Amino acid sequence: MSNKKYKALVVNEENGIYLRRIETKNISDLPDGEVLINVKYSSLNYKDALSAIGNKGVTRHYPHTPGIDAAGFVIESKSSSFKKGDEVIALGYDLGMNTPGGFGEYIRVPSEWILKLPLNLSLKESMIYGTAGFTAALALIKMEMNGTTPKSGDILITGATGGVGSTATAIFSKLGYNVTASTGKKSKTNFLKKLGAKKVIDRHDVIVDENKSLDTVKWGGVVDSVGGTILESAIKTTKYGCNIATCGLVQSNLLKTTVYPFILRGVNLLGISSMHVDIELKNQIWGKLANEWKPENLDDIYTECSLEELDEKINLILKGKICGRILIKHGN
Repeated sequence: MSNKKYKALVVNEENGIYLRRIETKNISDLPDGEVLINVKYSSLNYKDALSAIGNKGVTRHYPHTPGIDAAGFVIESKSSSFKKGDEVIALGYDLGMNTPGGFGEYIRVPSEWILKLPLNLSLKESMIYGTAGFTAALALIKMEMNGTTPKSGDILITGATGGVGSTATAIFSKLGYNVTASTGKKSKTNFLKKLGAKKVIDRHDVIVDENKSLDTVKWGGVVDSVGGTILESAIKTTKYGCNIATCGLVQSNLLKTTVYPFILRGVNLLGISSMHVDIELKNQIWGKLANEWKPENLDDIYTECSLEELDEKINLILKGKICGRILIKHGN
């Protein structure tokens, strides 16, 4: 098995320039790990695109195969928790960052990085969700644990056509929340309404006076993947005691605010990270995504591509021109 060949998208550093190409690799090239997985599906995330252009904050050493998401079949296992033929999901931890990831047809990882595919969820569906969908669900469960309900009021979802935003729009809407989707792509209004958004607004309509510490309350909760002035304004306009889940920095990693929204309105700012989630919570979330949280319109969220088409999709996501999720299918 160690001499078996497979295809992978590999990023090479050549004189400070990062070049992507599909290469033939040997399974023996993979790092040590307890579980060898034949990857059937992966998905494209913004972090993958950063890895693919040489962002050393994501990936330190090249050549490298990105892909922080992977779903497939166990081929070999040294762990008693998994056996050959098990359908599994791998995401989080170091996968696709400094460990070869799902943009290759095989990965080898520690057993704690993977979980068995839940009932009522296919490998394909798991990667339509991927890290983006899992992050949206993690935001929802943390917000609900902290008191958010559909009665809290309108839920603002920023960057709504992105991976986290689109899946959050679909999941929150499925559960009876009134979603206001904020986007810079007004041409995608019908897409967002099809996912369940009650209202679609231009992202500039979220922004309020930067000189004010507080502004008129609007939101019963917020899922923000944008950061910057969008998040600053959301903090100023969230209702008393309500929750904001922050999980991205597409606009900026800087946050200029005062303590007033927190000490006068009791606004809660919840940090969302999908990298290191307790296995019990991870299984709970995936169980919900497979069942009561699964949107009927999940198929409307994604576009499928092959490994050969992935390079173009990476360029598009870096330019902010991807709508929804990009699903990578390996093989036929």
